[in-house]
Amino acid sequence: MQTRFFADPESILGTLARLFAAKGAAQEVAVLTYSSPEVKESHYDNWNGGTTHYTLYLHVPINLYPQLESDLAEIENTILQNAGVFLSNFENDILSTVKIIPAVLEDPQWRDKASAWLSGSKITNQGRVRSDNVAPLTTDGLLFRSQPEIHFYRALKSEGVSFSPLPVFIRGGQTYSRIEPDFVIVHNGITMVVEIDGDTVHQETPAEAQARVRTLQHEGVHVERILASECNEPQKAIDAVKRILVAIDKLKASK
Repeated sequence: MQTRFFADPESILGTLARLFAAKGAAQEVAVLTYSSPEVKESHYDNWNGGTTHYTLYLHVPINLYPQLESDLAEIENTILQNAGVFLSNFENDILSTVKIIPAVLEDPQWRDKASAWLSGSKITNQGRVRSDNVAPLTTDGLLFRSQPEIHFYRALKSEGVSFSPLPVFIRGGQTYSRIEPDFVIVHNGITMVVEIDGDTVHQETPAEAQARVRTLQHEGVHVERILASECNEPQKAIDAVKRILVAIDKLKASK
């Protein structure tokens, strides 16, 4: 008899996502959260009175898949092994394989969009390759790691200030480093980095968070940190942006 998981995997996948979140496994959480699951019977044998083997296909958004490719086999195996914790009691239904594949979307305009990409009109240097903290969401053709970031982006956009979401900064030399701050705002002669804390399962200690933006601080960039809970709704994000702009005005006045 087919177990509940193979008929409807959502409850166990949700529990798995929370388990991975507790471990700080951002890639696995992103895959489980943003994929569409599909369970298919892969083969059947007569062992133990009849055993059915299944494959779990996780169809992930096309913008997320390239961020996972280098670690794909490891992520698939990790999800498979952890799912086994919940399914070990069902001897006649076995999850044998997990496969992460790009989701196929119907798009009649795909040729026009591909042509635009080839012409360079959609090129972006947004953060795409930090494998420990993927950016699975898109808005206006830009990448984001969480819904609070999208709310903050829209609120900033409505204020008419110059800013960059999830840019990439490189520091070369012997102490090479690469950082991807959530937002960089340039306003009234002030450059400010805004970090939205608690927006992903990738948890940092205060010391780690400080170290990550220290390179920019040493160059005179101001850093402000706000909680994801302060911009998890559109109006909250608007209020947060107004506070940030007030802080920038105060910095300008103090010069």
